[in-house]
Amino acid sequence: MTEIGLPHGVRACLFDLDGVLTPTALVHAAAWKETFDDFLRDRDGDGFRPFDAKADYDEYVDGRPRADGVRTFLQARGIELPEGDDGDPPDRQTVNGLGNRKNDVVLEKIRTEGVRPYPGSVRYLEAVRAAGLRTAVVSSSANCRDVLVSAGIEHLLDVRVDGVVAKERHLPGKPHPDTFLAAAEELGFDAARAAVFEDALVGMDAGRSGHFGFVVGVDRVGQTEALRRHGADTVVKDLADLIGVTA
Repeated sequence: MTEIGLPHGVRACLFDLDGVLTPTALVHAAAWKETFDDFLRDRDGDGFRPFDAKADYDEYVDGRPRADGVRTFLQARGIELPEGDDGDPPDRQTVNGLGNRKNDVVLEKIRTEGVRPYPGSVRYLEAVRAAGLRTAVVSSSANCRDVLVSAGIEHLLDVRVDGVVAKERHLPGKPHPDTFLAAAEELGFDAARAAVFEDALVGMDAGRSGHFGFVVGVDRVGQTEALRRHGADTVVKDLADLIGVTA
């Protein structure tokens, strides 16, 4: 059997989507920047301070449920908006309205540009399944299934716990571990027998606080040390780097 870089007691793999299985983290970052920059320009004029698609994205929105991302970034800028309702139109000046505006932007980008998975992630998914492990995707995105279908990898995942499922079950998002714990439970394992694969710092926090058996940080953007500080047991540049490795 091919070694897959995990402790032998681990029987379930819980994968984040954006930045781990697919490069859609870049699409989300671009959509957040377009949304926040338009909002800030309307609010502050041409002298506004733009949203930084690297620093602000990593610090305030990456890995968080959409409304939490809006709320956290606006708080960092000292801006308060009413919460509004889930169905607020994208032009309404509320937390939910701004989040829905971002969702419209990202859906358009996915529709026009399509999604391809990381080849190394596909190889690793195939390797862990060949080794008899079960797999789940755990994402804060409400568009998770659309992305999986577009990327052609839905069949490689046994369970999906995404933004839609989290809302239905009233599960708090990352950095809370609840969505990962729910996925592990659906696969039939407790946290100690599951590994978390994440590229976001809030995902590392969720893996650590949930006491999972192993936490893999995926460093696509040069934040290896930060991933380790937030709880990664190991950090790789690509999931395929784990193939042939004995933990």
